[in-house]
Amino acid sequence: MKRLILPGILTLGLYACTKTVHLNLDNAPPQIVIQGEVTDDPNGPYFVRISRSVSFYSLNDFPPVSGASIKISDNEGNIDSLVETTPGIYSTHILRGRPGNTYTLSVLSQDTLYTAVSTMPQPVKMDSISFNHQNIFGDKGIYAIANYQDPPEMGNYYQFIEYLNGKLLNKDVFVFSDRLTNDRYVTRTLRNDSTYLQLNDSLEVKMYCIDKPVYDYFYQLEQSGTGNSGNTAAPANPASNISNGALGYFSAHTTQSIKTQVH
Repeated sequence: MKRLILPGILTLGLYACTKTVHLNLDNAPPQIVIQGEVTDDPNGPYFVRISRSVSFYSLNDFPPVSGASIKISDNEGNIDSLVETTPGIYSTHILRGRPGNTYTLSVLSQDTLYTAVSTMPQPVKMDSISFNHQNIFGDKGIYAIANYQDPPEMGNYYQFIEYLNGKLLNKDVFVFSDRLTNDRYVTRTLRNDSTYLQLNDSLEVKMYCIDKPVYDYFYQLEQSGTGNSGNTAAPANPASNISNGALGYFSAHTTQSIKTQVH
């Protein structure tokens, strides 16, 4: 996560002025940050992480929130009460995610109830990973390309995450919709601003099929210019699908991955 939590974007300097303006950013009240997911991985478990935002000038250390009461239910009547395994991290133990099901998250923390709803889309198969070699300002760059067939129905949303040699490659947000590629075979380039692949590196690409509210959240995070895969709060916080003013998101999504060698 970033350490930058603000309720909105402050616009200064519209007019030339020599007066020094001091912003009292340290006094922004902390907000609860909730990150939760349910996937179609039948092995589970699934996790919900709860923390609190920090002031603008604080270190990148979001204090965990313990002692919350958390439940996840689905439209089939299944209910799972999560257990806190480590401070601020809560785990399911009986729930199994299924495409097409709708999941409801309920978090009770310090007498405040936060809820969110997410529907898991049907899976779309990622066929393969290929690579694009380009010269960027004299430097050779290699970009991974995810290849898949978009379904005939409109309204498919995707999120991609890369792991290089077992570690998260970068903190960019890769989310796409089928608005311009519906029912087409898609070759989606995953461009990195500053981190480039090297030949013979080990690369894993994960593809999530997400619903529209989760896509909207990460798209706004991407457009803010400060978002990343592990960041759920930005200078202009994106619209969360969680109620009661919480930051973060709850996502029910399918997941698949391809591991390959950079070639």
